[in-house]
Amino acid sequence: MPRLSILVATLLMAIAAPTTQAQAPTTEVSVYAAGSLRAVLTDAAKAYEANRKDARVRFTFGASGLLKDRLLAGESADLFASANMAHPEAVQQAGRAEAPQRFARNAMCALVRPGLDVMPDTLVRHLLDPGVKVGTSTPKADPSGDYAWLLFERIERQGVTGAFATLSGKALQLTGGPASPPPGDRNVYGALVAGGQADIFITYCTNATIAVREQPALKKVAVPAAIDVSADYGLAVLRGASAPARAFAAFLLDEPGRRIFLEHGFAAP
Repeated sequence: MPRLSILVATLLMAIAAPTTQAQAPTTEVSVYAAGSLRAVLTDAAKAYEANRKDARVRFTFGASGLLKDRLLAGESADLFASANMAHPEAVQQAGRAEAPQRFARNAMCALVRPGLDVMPDTLVRHLLDPGVKVGTSTPKADPSGDYAWLLFERIERQGVTGAFATLSGKALQLTGGPASPPPGDRNVYGALVAGGQADIFITYCTNATIAVREQPALKKVAVPAAIDVSADYGLAVLRGASAPARAFAAFLLDEPGRRIFLEHGFAAP
């Protein structure tokens, strides 16, 4: 090889070497998370990754109860963000996770189709109306369904005899079950109500907010305080989680993460 070519090749190698050495390996942080956390966790991951070039967060979204079953069956993840405390606690009790921590709260709202004049003080009457289709998530598989059932119980405790049997019997369990459509980029609750599958859907207020943003003809109605249900979200670090995964968990629990949750309509734990 001519001397000039050798010199050029040597210079190119010298320039490339520091760049190669500076590139740190990227760690994938696997997070199993409740579907209601899709928007907020996506934003949180972007903020986290902006300051951590060595990590990328990958999400598996779904009903918390179904994700819990997958983890107990042996699937691998670094973090489990559930819409309740019971499911991450079950994973901890099985020896697969550290003690979960509360990291956010949500409330229940009614998502209402166009043309149905529902207000907070008339919500119970409309729910009990035989001609009104009530949609919920699937109890046991999805905490949103469990919270809806708890709301039905509270209606009965307010003196409406037979309310729980009536509402749990008529409720259409349209999401969160093993056979339900997987979570997509569009809000499933808004699509179901706009499509006529339900007249009123009992879901998280954050879900209802997104649904109305996508489908402005729909209406979000607050649940009266006497029957309202507070949803506590739990975050568990699984055994063997990487350092970047633990850093992401700390980010979610600390002020920067909490600020993002507040911006998305969640309350502090």
